[in-house]
Amino acid sequence: MAQIILITGGSRSGKSTYAQTLAESIPGSRTYIATCPPLDEEMAARIQKHRAQRQASLWQTIEETIDLAGALLKTRESQVRLVDCLTLWINNLLYEAEKQGQEITEEDMMERCTQLLTACKELPGTVIFVTNEVGMGIVPDNLLSRHYRDLAGRCNQIMAASADRVIFMVSGLPLNMK
Repeated sequence: MAQIILITGGSRSGKSTYAQTLAESIPGSRTYIATCPPLDEEMAARIQKHRAQRQASLWQTIEETIDLAGALLKTRESQVRLVDCLTLWINNLLYEAEKQGQEITEEDMMERCTQLLTACKELPGTVIFVTNEVGMGIVPDNLLSRHYRDLAGRCNQIMAASADRVIFMVSGLPLNMK
């Protein structure tokens, strides 16, 4: 069973940089699972910058926006996996559900998280998940944003409860919570 590390914090708090540095400090082969689709030129440039940052450290990269459990199971040969990030994954799930005229409930989110955790049980080494803490601000003014916040909060609670370590990032500094 893989050790699970959850790294959370606000936007631009240093989560991804810290997660990559931590992953590279662990011996063995590494796989990066990217959940961000290149929706526009600016996002495509960010993705390219992240790829370049991993290039020197010999990362294998899997780009998967929906089936994270399936992507994890494809990494059985790796010792370290970095999933960046869960909140973009939730956004992708909401988008796909909307396109199909469906809804993602908190119960659905719990099931998806359980699938992720089950996949981790089948893997050696370490899995590092990056997520955003979105519930520390004001209550959003619209239904979709509140629903997204609720799903992210549910996901983060489930993942944190099962994680071996939880690290909260603030201004580039890690706070070990668990």
